[in-house]
Amino acid sequence: MAKIKKGDQVIVIAGKEKGKQGTVLSVTGDRVKVEGLNLVKKHKKANQATGAEGGIVTQEAALHISNVAVFNATTQKADRVGYQIDENGVKTRIYKSNGESVAVAK
Repeated sequence: MAKIKKGDQVIVIAGKEKGKQGTVLSVTGDRVKVEGLNLVKKHKKANQATGAEGGIVTQEAALHISNVAVFNATTQKADRVGYQIDENGVKTRIYKSNGESVAVAK
């Protein structure tokens, strides 16, 4: 079960983009797309039926989920995420290092 969700602020912990931060755009299985990171050039073919132009497009490619970690703004470091259930039965995500709740991703 992935503990990284769309809208989370993450930091890359391995690979060519190591140390860079960004917001998660999408999570698909064990891959995540992070805004502005792991950019690749893709050749697009023009489509007259839809009016789409052709050319070379720069877009984000997916990273493996093990290469990113949730960024804790309080400690300014990568952190692990856990779950905590309160007395009302509400499940919240918390940082493992300090027990604070993770900002809700929108």
